[in-house]
Amino acid sequence: MADEGPLVDDDGFEVTYRVGLALGAVGAFLVVVIAGLAFPQTIAGDLLGIVTREDTLASALRLAVPISFAALGGIFAEKAGVINIGLEGLLIISAFTAVAVTSIMGPAGATAGLPHIWVGFLAGVVASTLLSLLFAIVCIKFRADQIIAGLAVWLIALGLAPFAATVYYGGVNSDSLPRTPDTFAIPVLSEIPVLGAFFNATIPVYLMLLAVPAAWFVLNHTSFGWWVRASGENPRALDTVGVNVSRVRYAAVVLSGFLSGIGGSALSLGAGQFVGNGQTMVNGKGFIAIVAYLFGNYNPIGAFGASFLFAGLEAVQIRLQQVQGYAIPDSLIQTIPYVTVIIILALVGRTRIPSAAGDHYESGED
Repeated sequence: MADEGPLVDDDGFEVTYRVGLALGAVGAFLVVVIAGLAFPQTIAGDLLGIVTREDTLASALRLAVPISFAALGGIFAEKAGVINIGLEGLLIISAFTAVAVTSIMGPAGATAGLPHIWVGFLAGVVASTLLSLLFAIVCIKFRADQIIAGLAVWLIALGLAPFAATVYYGGVNSDSLPRTPDTFAIPVLSEIPVLGAFFNATIPVYLMLLAVPAAWFVLNHTSFGWWVRASGENPRALDTVGVNVSRVRYAAVVLSGFLSGIGGSALSLGAGQFVGNGQTMVNGKGFIAIVAYLFGNYNPIGAFGASFLFAGLEAVQIRLQQVQGYAIPDSLIQTIPYVTVIIILALVGRTRIPSAAGDHYESGED
């Protein structure tokens, strides 16, 4: 008997599924708004006040930078067929390198007119890019298991960065930098209530807001984007038309390192310090980035939305801890963003990864 086929088209289901989740999130926000307006002296009122503050939005944008850039990098790598779960390690190595190079050169100085804080920023990007190149060589040339290699990248960075910090600073945490990236306000637009936070931000935030639509355009409207998608879906077909699959994969993985490097450098320089305690100051943001692009179904805009959701919850919980009068343990409030990630991860089980993701392929092979 012939197969009857699925009752619901997978693509249609995914769209409906994510639209439903988005509407659910909007509905939850409206409930908070209504409850906050109706009962201003309750925790709902305090929560509404926090959510609608401009500094909360500004904080969410800053916190979204490392997650968003790592998610964009993960999209390019996995779309090309290489599963890069080493994003966490790329963020760690770039975060440390950016601060270390800035400290070594002198935070207050400049070279050829370029402030040393931006020299450090670029050094962090280079460090992440080189580590991603090493990962690409191991996975593509030597056909190593991509999951194991990705874990190795994370563990190497997790051990190397605190060790290097201990050698140079005498402890796993670096000294505090006297300056962090400046905030630039766009006249008129920065004065818009609440939304003015989008136009009164640091350069990494502006880069993020530009990188998201740029990544979407590259993936969907350029030859390189077509090659990347074909490399992850049907590498043999791409090879047939004369495009070297290995080169495309190398380029995509290196690009993931470049983008992650921007996120990691922005994280540590924005804080003015590298923190190497525990899981380091990165603290799982690379793994959250993986959840973000899975939830966004490999769409840069969707991945940014998921990243911003997590960052927004992080910003809200930080401010919620400062509200007095509620017998809610701080440790419980701190779990809000992470519980949300677990829920999202459970709900994105139907995300379809690229067909050839994780598979090895050499141009010219049958």
